[in-house]
Amino acid sequence: MPTSNPLPSTHDAATAPRTLPILDISKLSGSPEERAAFLEELGTTAREIGFFYLTGHGIPDELIREIVAVSRRFFELPEADKLSIEMVNSPHFRGYTRVGLEITRGQADWREQIDFSSERPAIPVAPGTPDWARLQGPNQWPDALPALKPTVLEWQRQLADLGIRVLEAFALALQQDKDVFSPIYEKAPIQHLKLIRYPGRDATGSDQGVGAHKDGGFLTLLLQDVQGGLQVEADDGSWIDAPPIPGTFIVNIGEVLEMASNGYLRATVHRVVTPPAGKDRLSVAFFFGAALDATIPLLDLAPELAAQALGPTADPQNPLFREIGQNYLKGRLRSHPDVAERHYADLLDPTAKREPASAY
Repeated sequence: MPTSNPLPSTHDAATAPRTLPILDISKLSGSPEERAAFLEELGTTAREIGFFYLTGHGIPDELIREIVAVSRRFFELPEADKLSIEMVNSPHFRGYTRVGLEITRGQADWREQIDFSSERPAIPVAPGTPDWARLQGPNQWPDALPALKPTVLEWQRQLADLGIRVLEAFALALQQDKDVFSPIYEKAPIQHLKLIRYPGRDATGSDQGVGAHKDGGFLTLLLQDVQGGLQVEADDGSWIDAPPIPGTFIVNIGEVLEMASNGYLRATVHRVVTPPAGKDRLSVAFFFGAALDATIPLLDLAPELAAQALGPTADPQNPLFREIGQNYLKGRLRSHPDVAERHYADLLDPTAKREPASAY
């Protein structure tokens, strides 16, 4: 789809408006009846939609206000301060990305953002070191906004804890031990955080805030500010609006859970439409994933669940692998071709423009 063309309309005129369900995770600690009802609702929602609002999460309102405020302050910095930590400087894909420089399905996403991940030392590269090992390393922090680092690190800590609670609930909904996934995340989980600002339509090249895609990892916890734009694809190809609801996160399933459950859990296509002219949209997206050196297991589901597992979605444009590092590197190389060309030229196919050769 050319970037100059608008995205399709939100809904077919004949389609009634729909909303995502709202689930209260505090019920997991309630009475046996409340717990059972929550897990049943979670399993049904995860299978049929793959997206929901989450309440009862326990993340303090003060921290939520703080992460939103410090995000705003970052995007209001002079361009020179933001570009001082531009992602192209980082072989670990950390830092600031200007509007239009991240790519989804070959088209520019009209948003500016800053990416952080787990704050760990770089892995020394030696003969035999896997290519994905280069992804681990330190974040970039702006000197002009020292308050950003402690807020981001605290957000990552608390959202990782919440992500584990949600992941354990998914395991229970699949009739597994709640810790069934812990061997592949407990040592060094991916804690990928994006602070994102979408400028209004008057300041962009298209309506693609971010193009239609699925998320990798276990799950995503999304905090929205006040402006809508997120849309979730329905089975009939129409789009369900997911506007901000104060006090909630939007949770969606990633491809790791889809693959581990053989498609019983559903990673759903979604997108963000550019805000109207004169508006902008702020979101804080936290992606909780397994360790880079992990391999996705295939769970042994009970017969009644296995009978409903459709298998992972096959997409020739996005081949999936059970090796976490391989999948993650593939996505990073495709999304940020400038970083790929500067730091991963040895992995790029010289005969195919900006396509990674040995990463998938």
